[in-house]
Amino acid sequence: MDRADIVDQAFRERVAQGAFPTGATADGPLEAAQAKEIFAAQCLSRNLDRRSRKMQSEGNGYYTIGSSGHEGMAAVAAALRPDDMAFLHYRDGAFQTMRSTQVEGVDAAWDMLLSFCTSMEDPISGGRHKVLGSKALNIPPQTSTIASHLPKAVGAAYSIGLAKRRAPEHKQLADDSIVLCSFGDASANHSTAQGAINTACWTAYQSAPMPLLFVCEDNGIGISTRTPGGWINANFAHKPGLKYFTANGLDIYDTFRAAQEAAEYVRKHRKPAFLHLTLVRLYGHAGSDMQQAYLPKATFEAWEADDPLLHSVRLLSEAGAQTPEASLAVYQQAEDRCAALAEKAVKTPRLSNAAEVMASLVPPAREIAASNGPTPEAREKAFGADLKQMDKPQPMSRLLNWALTDLMLEHGEIVMMGEDIGTKGGVYGVTQKLKDRFGADRMIDTLLDEQSILGLAIGMAHNGFVPMPEIQFLAYLHNAEDQLRGEAATLSFFSNGQFTNPMVLRIAGLGYQKGFGGHFHNDNSLAVLRDIPGIIIACPSRGDDAAKMMRECVRLAHAENRVVVMVEPIALYPMRDLLEDKDSGWMATYPAPDQSIALGEVGVEGDGPLAILTYGNGRYLSTQAAADLAKEGIQTRVIDMRWLAPLPAEGILAALEGAEKVLVVDECRSTGSQSEALMTLLHEQTTLPHARIAAHDSFIATGPAYAATMPSRESIAEAARALWAKS
Repeated sequence: MDRADIVDQAFRERVAQGAFPTGATADGPLEAAQAKEIFAAQCLSRNLDRRSRKMQSEGNGYYTIGSSGHEGMAAVAAALRPDDMAFLHYRDGAFQTMRSTQVEGVDAAWDMLLSFCTSMEDPISGGRHKVLGSKALNIPPQTSTIASHLPKAVGAAYSIGLAKRRAPEHKQLADDSIVLCSFGDASANHSTAQGAINTACWTAYQSAPMPLLFVCEDNGIGISTRTPGGWINANFAHKPGLKYFTANGLDIYDTFRAAQEAAEYVRKHRKPAFLHLTLVRLYGHAGSDMQQAYLPKATFEAWEADDPLLHSVRLLSEAGAQTPEASLAVYQQAEDRCAALAEKAVKTPRLSNAAEVMASLVPPAREIAASNGPTPEAREKAFGADLKQMDKPQPMSRLLNWALTDLMLEHGEIVMMGEDIGTKGGVYGVTQKLKDRFGADRMIDTLLDEQSILGLAIGMAHNGFVPMPEIQFLAYLHNAEDQLRGEAATLSFFSNGQFTNPMVLRIAGLGYQKGFGGHFHNDNSLAVLRDIPGIIIACPSRGDDAAKMMRECVRLAHAENRVVVMVEPIALYPMRDLLEDKDSGWMATYPAPDQSIALGEVGVEGDGPLAILTYGNGRYLSTQAAADLAKEGIQTRVIDMRWLAPLPAEGILAALEGAEKVLVVDECRSTGSQSEALMTLLHEQTTLPHARIAAHDSFIATGPAYAATMPSRESIAEAARALWAKS
């Protein structure tokens, strides 16, 4: 017999017998009418859990994590406003059922049942996942909350104060709203959770507004691993900058009291708080989890005997709010309603093909106010003496700095964040003077935590900003890549385009640095980015292209809600010369602010029959090699991809018109590199003979061998000769 059915039967029998678990008496500010609403939401959540398990057993539902035992979260929802954004733990069905009573026109039972059976009519994910979430309820969807949602909750909370001072065009959150973020006791141990909570406290410690309520739902176990007693209290009760509240999550009166106090503290003081709720877990971790395989029967039977719904019936009765008989009737009504709606839900259409599944990978565009760009007076004030240098050739770092300045002048929603980007101006000077030009509000020097940097960006995008986070070195992205893979890139997909988090992530990366090396500062692998669906990857090779591409990246984020990554080749930041010393062959003048390079537009230099297809440092080295080959009578064309994802196939094929052979030059490692996709494209779409030269599958060394594992001017020319010589 399913444990859910055992708990259901025990609930009915014990209510009828008046055999309730013991506990504190009903006390606190919770009024009778609201207490009854909370209980009804708890009953609905409980029966939705049971119905989802039944649907799964009948083949009409899929993997699900239930909320049974955590129904106390309905009292937390009652203590908050419906316009307080909520990033929820996956056991918070009761929070959603309660919040639905606060917003007219939302039927949580119907919506959640559609989600359980992956119906295309599911109003949050459109049938892509069984997921909590609702646009109308201000609950962004969460697919797996192993702490990965905490950094963006911090970002969303931070955005409220900034939006009050500098309101973006698409502002979403009220000035006096707060953000809720809930998670389990096991997730509290995750480095992501620890980092996010530390970031919230670090920010509040400096008196910056941080209206964020963390709710830890402590049921004492993470899948099969028990949480030591007192561990959550010991970790968070005395953390600097974090106000600690606690309550018995089985008691709706105590939970409502503590949640109301915590919410009022956060709303009034604009500082973070931590609400610790003690709860129980019923039925195991998930639908497929058999807790009897790793827990003594006495343990989970004790949890079942402490059923929060039994506590609620007792408390309502003692408070004179509702008799046990009436409570049981409410419970039965919830079951009947869920059963009736489930019969209809399973008959609704499901996703059936790739096009339907992928329809929300790319978010919908949004309307933006027309802009004429910054005025001449505004530009003169911002640029100062730099204006006089714009007709003179400059390296990439300088042209990027000027492009960012123009973009920040034009778009007040742009906010940059990262390590050392403000006062110092970045490790390579790309963001120099921007803090002086735009202030600390828009040039945020963050603490050293890449997860928090990306989370700050994701959260701020929820409130209408266009964030431009910076990761100092490409290798540092690996500390935080799930913020892109599991959070930013999935939001539009799992919300059917209703929630978006546009951004332009700038990353200094790739190899060929001479004096500052090793694998942590020279990383020639982009594989971690290339396989994330929906993300755009840009990689400029010269300063004028970088400025134009940055403008397109911002347009894609601002107008089209896209997540864009600009990989900026470190070795090309200061590059001046091309073929010989002091020839200034790799510098360019600043392109006019209205010039840009469209997504998918490739660059072509030359029209020779031997095409060299490359990007980034590869374009620089291939241009050098092309000059050497020309002396030997081998005429080339160098094709710069510029855009690495999505692969600009049409642009590449058009650039190959008239070519006879193709050499792919890839500075990334042979395995997992762009060259693999390019060789496939050439094989499938052309009849041209082709070859490739790529970096060895190795990390990069420091010292004289800094470039030994990667293509060089000489090795590219040698590979080109060999390909050209073949019949």
